[in-house]
Amino acid sequence: MTQLTLLTKAYNASQLKQIDRLLKVNFEGLDVEAKVAGVATERWVQVSLSGEDEAIATNYTRKEFGFCPVSLENVERFATLKGYIANLGKSPDALLIDVGVFQPETVYATIPLHHLQATLLDGMKLAMKKIAELFGFFEDLPVNVKVTVVDREKKLMEAELATGQMELFTVWQESFLDRLIVLGSPLHEVKKMLSYTGLNRDVIGIEPLGMFEHALTCKLGTDATGLISQVGRNLRNARFVVFNPRRIREILP
Repeated sequence: MTQLTLLTKAYNASQLKQIDRLLKVNFEGLDVEAKVAGVATERWVQVSLSGEDEAIATNYTRKEFGFCPVSLENVERFATLKGYIANLGKSPDALLIDVGVFQPETVYATIPLHHLQATLLDGMKLAMKKIAELFGFFEDLPVNVKVTVVDREKKLMEAELATGQMELFTVWQESFLDRLIVLGSPLHEVKKMLSYTGLNRDVIGIEPLGMFEHALTCKLGTDATGLISQVGRNLRNARFVVFNPRRIREILP
């Protein structure tokens, strides 16, 4: 039997069942039993695989979801990792990213404030809280980071935003389009909500950020903040944050 920790977080039991169904559908025809075992620390999804085709199923799962490093021993300097923003506001000098290191204890990757100021704001000295407001940083927002320091003795990781993550923010800024980021809902629920409410007239695209996290691209002239009340009534378990490129352009020199 193989025990795996997926690079995906679940927000409730129904989402665990959705992952379980997805695995079973994709492993039809294989001699493998897949089962969602629950969640580890910080809500990372854990699954077990057993059977003759364990190796094939493991490779598919790695490609589809990715695996958590689990231990700091498995993290290498300069590795690019997917993580989730954690404990936002706890540190005024760093952004904390949960990249799936939780054994024997949780170790977050820390992105120093000065790095965010240099890369996102051309060196402008804004506080972490203001940067979070401008760029839609929120608890459980998926981000990709590049590890710059690994100190296993001190149980320390430092990181910077990965190139791909920076490119994403640049594309969002240059589009002049608001994004409403939905955290905690699967894609089928988001699509159903857009159709039911008629908001598919105002939303021109859905960009997956994670399995249960999506960025809704608003059409030109649509204010993402104005959609939150209607979206929230139909996605009651989700949380929302806005990325507004106009506010960023007003701040940057």
